[in-house]
Amino acid sequence: MKLHSILAGLAGAAVLVGVVMAIPPAAPPMLGPVPVRTLTEPVPPEVSDKPNIVILLADDWGFTDVGAFGGEMATPHLDALAADGVRFSNFHVAGSCSPTRAMLQTGVINHRAGLGNMPETIPPEHLGQPGYDAQLNDRVVTIADQLGAIGYRTYLTGKWHLGYTPDTMPTARGYDRAFALSQSGADNFEDKPNLLLYDYADWTEDGQRVSLPEPFYSSTLIVDRMIGYIDADRTSARRPFLASVNFIANHIPVQASDADIAAYDGRYDAGWDALREARRQGAIRAGVMPEGVPMVRMSTTGDWARLSPEERAQRTGAMEAYGAMATAMDREVGRLVDHLKAIGEYERTIFVFFSDNGGEATDPMSAGGFTTFNTRLLYDQSIAQQGRPGSFTSIGAAWASAVSAPLNGYKFTASEGGLRVPLIMAWPGNPAFRQGSVAAGFSHVTDVTPTLLSLAGVAGHRGEWQGRAVEPMIGRDLTPMLTGSAEDVHPDNVPFGYELSGNAVLFKGDWKMVRNLPPYGSGEWELYNIARDPGETTNLASTETARLTEMQADYARFAAENGVLDMPEGYTAPDQIFDNAINNLLLPRLMVIAPWIAALLLGLAALFAWWRNRRRARAVPA
Repeated sequence: MKLHSILAGLAGAAVLVGVVMAIPPAAPPMLGPVPVRTLTEPVPPEVSDKPNIVILLADDWGFTDVGAFGGEMATPHLDALAADGVRFSNFHVAGSCSPTRAMLQTGVINHRAGLGNMPETIPPEHLGQPGYDAQLNDRVVTIADQLGAIGYRTYLTGKWHLGYTPDTMPTARGYDRAFALSQSGADNFEDKPNLLLYDYADWTEDGQRVSLPEPFYSSTLIVDRMIGYIDADRTSARRPFLASVNFIANHIPVQASDADIAAYDGRYDAGWDALREARRQGAIRAGVMPEGVPMVRMSTTGDWARLSPEERAQRTGAMEAYGAMATAMDREVGRLVDHLKAIGEYERTIFVFFSDNGGEATDPMSAGGFTTFNTRLLYDQSIAQQGRPGSFTSIGAAWASAVSAPLNGYKFTASEGGLRVPLIMAWPGNPAFRQGSVAAGFSHVTDVTPTLLSLAGVAGHRGEWQGRAVEPMIGRDLTPMLTGSAEDVHPDNVPFGYELSGNAVLFKGDWKMVRNLPPYGSGEWELYNIARDPGETTNLASTETARLTEMQADYARFAAENGVLDMPEGYTAPDQIFDNAINNLLLPRLMVIAPWIAALLLGLAALFAWWRNRRRARAVPA
């Protein structure tokens, strides 16, 4: 029996009491201005002409959320980077955030980097097994380690989600300065956590917990801090920098300013089916999807016509807030770009933008039971408050399917809508880049670090680092695709495996074999030609039996070589998130209040015994 089934009856009262009585950590110091540092070490002459690198990582954006990929949302600054660079239309990540981030930082597959599963979805049976550290392990080397070793300044701001202990935070993994959130998300207006998962928002600077100044907005603060780091270390002798900017937009809670939300008023009144078709057509026009690309309608997409006016108002309001949050993030990207132009660093900067996975389908208000009760208890979930401070807005499965259109699936799934995301790479000052072009060949997040190291003229490690053996990078250099000298860098006959939470994939040339566990699929292998059918509309497993058998053998080798574990019987990622939240939040709170409950029960028992004895004494005749 599931833990949440056993505890559901106690959860509401316990959490209500726990919120009141749980003792939060001592308030950390307030985040202050970025101090200007006096840098005295000489700049190696061979480093001074190397490019800066800016990584812009979005959270939970679907494939067509960017205007340059066919979407309707206002993203003019990302679109400008796309016009100056190359869009990758067949780029893949993991189905959730921290495994993607581990592969981005290291160029190593997530199972070898320690993120075989992430903290929120890992079953207890797997935690601590090889590759299942649920944090970045010490057998990998980060891009910050490698660039820092040759004289780069290295900075990170925003979401980290790769560890929370001193030895796993960014400044222990190669970053000179870091303003980081160790968790999957947090509030965007207030210094508070996702109350459904965490006790407090674990923001740190250089490894030390900090309180955030209020008011603030997450995307603005993340870029403010990065600009502060870049400016604080500027000297007369130029030293290149790595700036890893990790937004928490558009992770739930989806939140934005009133003005940004108002700009989307009425935009989504036609519903999610209309948006899916509009996105499909937009992707074709943008050149990131083939003409006539087929598209499925997911079973989790409800009937818009059957919704009540109140339900439609709630759903359109959530999507309006989502668009507003994306536009607010794009504005901050533009502010960073404008600053680099102002200080003369724009043309010698390489920009990389992508999302850590597809759109987020999780919706606590549709989960029912304790989850919905707890969301209403802790947040203002009124229709008028959606996307505003104090709310916990999410777009849900139907809109999540639409933002990834014309692909099938969304976050957590191994379908294309969960794994294929927009990638833009631009180097405005490098005429060799095919500006405004689309690269259609297969690419993967493990390719990003090897590519950036190559463009910076750095010989990346291949299994040895500072005298010790480490996991070798598996990614490939995408430079030939950026310059147009090759359409693909992954050979058609070389398989590429992936697994997360039991959802698994084997890519091989134009073919993809995929398995999704419940509630996202049947658990059976399916086969698609994703060059002709990127929307995964026609399962060819029954007709391409020889190919399926060959790819199953390829996947079995991948799983064995990388220590992929089978999921426990009955495992589902949504249930595991609930169970882990219960373990991490409810049970510790119960332990805190257990003495009070015990004392109360003993007091009630003593009072009852006294009352019963007194009643008996009165009943005895004189």
